[in-house]
Amino acid sequence: MKITSMIAVYFVIWWVTLFLTLPFGVKNAGEAGVAVEEGHEPGAPMQHLMWIKAGVTTVLAGVIFACVYYAVTQGLLG
Repeated sequence: MKITSMIAVYFVIWWVTLFLTLPFGVKNAGEAGVAVEEGHEPGAPMQHLMWIKAGVTTVLAGVIFACVYYAVTQGLLG
């Protein structure tokens, strides 16, 4: 597998993993018991925790990529 292919595969895996981790740990104002100010969306998250989710995504994507890389180099995937 060439380096450009590896980067492209990791990039795709990272984005898919990000969308998998985004919903975890999100609480909106109703779930947190906070009054919503006028003009604010009641379903908006109170804290998005994006840096933590980006870190978790990077680790998970690395593990998934390692599995894919192993499968490709061993001939398990075409």
